[in-house]
Amino acid sequence: MLASASPQRAEILRRLGIEFRVRVSSVPETHEGDPARVTVQNARRKAVAVRRETAHEAILGCDTAVALEGALYGKPADATAALATLRALAGRTHEVVSGLVLLLAEEERTAVAHTAVTFRELDEELLAWYVSMGEWRGRAGGYAIQGAGAALVRAVRGGYENVVGLPLPELLDLCPRLLVGS
Repeated sequence: MLASASPQRAEILRRLGIEFRVRVSSVPETHEGDPARVTVQNARRKAVAVRRETAHEAILGCDTAVALEGALYGKPADATAALATLRALAGRTHEVVSGLVLLLAEEERTAVAHTAVTFRELDEELLAWYVSMGEWRGRAGGYAIQGAGAALVRAVRGGYENVVGLPLPELLDLCPRLLVGS
């Protein structure tokens, strides 16, 4: 069970041939504090919220945030907030942090992934172009690296899939047999 509305996370799992269902929670997310702690806390809340007491299913919760100099950037509320976020990230290196929580019958496993992303210098024309595309909607940090947001990025150090929304090495560390079905 994937406790996430993220189409990117679902697509990553599909590409790997992993069978899953989506059950979305409507729990509020926290956006203040240590990025690793916040993302794991949000992932746990999502997973617990969709757990059904009678079902014995694995549930994966995930949360991703963008961190820069102590500030956390989640999903911008509107185009103005997206523009402000992208201006803050322009020409700088930020950290994409994802927290994973896997709930099993009697066990909880957690992991955190960190990826450094450096943005190019971005002028107002490029920022306006990107924001006008609307790709920032529903994206931590206001960009989608797997889409037109790739034009904003100079370098990635760490897991690319983490920036997309689901860190595969950490997921497979939580559940090593995931790809072989048992």
